[in-house]
Amino acid sequence: KVVVHDRLRRPINPWRDWLAYRKLLGELRRLAPEVVHTHSSKAGILGRAAAAAVGVPVIVHTIHGPPFHRYERPWRNRLYVAAERWAARRTDMLISVCEAMTEQFVGARVAPEHMFTTIYSGLEVERFIHPCRSREVVRAELGFGPAELVIAKAARLFELKGHDDVLAAAARIVPQFPQTRFLFIGDGPRRQELQLAAERLGLAEHVHFTGLVPPQRIGELFAAADIVVHCSLREGLARALPQALLAGRPVVSYDIDGAREVVIPGKTGYLVQPGDIERLSGSLIELIKDAGKRLAFGTEGRRRFADQFRHQRITDQIRRLYEALLAKKRPPGCSSGAQLHRG
Repeated sequence: KVVVHDRLRRPINPWRDWLAYRKLLGELRRLAPEVVHTHSSKAGILGRAAAAAVGVPVIVHTIHGPPFHRYERPWRNRLYVAAERWAARRTDMLISVCEAMTEQFVGARVAPEHMFTTIYSGLEVERFIHPCRSREVVRAELGFGPAELVIAKAARLFELKGHDDVLAAAARIVPQFPQTRFLFIGDGPRRQELQLAAERLGLAEHVHFTGLVPPQRIGELFAAADIVVHCSLREGLARALPQALLAGRPVVSYDIDGAREVVIPGKTGYLVQPGDIERLSGSLIELIKDAGKRLAFGTEGRRRFADQFRHQRITDQIRRLYEALLAKKRPPGCSSGAQLHRG
């Protein structure tokens, strides 16, 4: 059952957040769950506070990305770290979506290392290995010809997502390889700004914006591309990276956070230091010129990660974690009782 609380939203609003917290308290008292598992920073802090207040036996939180980072104001970073430390003291286990998240949170002294475990985000693997529609059909629908080479980027059109850097690289690539097209998958508040930027750079005919697409279409869109590029400046482990590799596409990514856990240089793609447009464009050009390398990188990525990101495996890991944490809370000699519902 899904219960939607309108007051629990991403922007910080003390009055609305207080009301959301009170609502959570009521729901948890009514449901009396054995486990509360929270996600994201603000929802994670409010959810863990409410769960601890009503005495939920096991509290788990998944870290998808830190709220504190180099692009944030120092005073906000101090506030976020203090809040995460406070919430961590009310948490039985912290799940990181990549090893890099554990390193950053331990480095910020949010919690000791033994409180963390890494469980990658689960994916519908078959959607990427066997998309419903063929590459040819999707490319024709997007207006791409068979001779054109497509570089895709999937991300919200928002600050720190790196679209400007992709456009800067495109301005270097297109004069040398005019058959290249760039596919921006997603929507957001910067769409008009980025479209105007593409026009100023003379790239209007080379950059295609899909707008908002349902998640189930990402697999067929990546399959329609030849290369996937990811230039976000902060991200835990961007789902686009394993998704691209599962679709059999090589990846060029900025070397941030968990990217290096799936983008293996010279094997599944290339890593570039953030902001290095010369290396970014050079890495893309290397793949544009070498179809054999594109195929080899994509094939190796699928081989390495198909099982690792399969959602059935991930849910089993999480379920076993719940059961182990619950077992620790039971008095010695107490029977395990009913197992978690396997619905």
